[in-house]
Amino acid sequence: MKNTTGIEITTVPRDMRKITDMTGNLYQSVVVLSKRAHQLAIAEKTQITEKLAEFAPRNDSLEEIFDNREQMEISAHFERQPKPTLVAVSEFLNGKVYYRIPEVDTNEDQE
Repeated sequence: MKNTTGIEITTVPRDMRKITDMTGNLYQSVVVLSKRAHQLAIAEKTQITEKLAEFAPRNDSLEEIFDNREQMEISAHFERQPKPTLVAVSEFLNGKVYYRIPEVDTNEDQE
């Protein structure tokens, strides 16, 4: 099942060879994926925090019930979005993730 962004919103089997071929090493690919997913999760958390900050408790009244409904709609919107790990995998497999692997200085290893 896909959402409007074209990203799978459920977990699907992936060909590990495709993921490995991107960096030449499965473990490096997993590190790249995890770092990208972490970036996306932080960005999503920042967005939802900013939107929900508008509803910080001011006082108890009937207005609070209306605010709760809006809070629930905002939360539901974010819950329908694909998870950061799924977005990271999709971006990675489509070549949309920039990464670099620092080179190890071989002279230091020989000393």
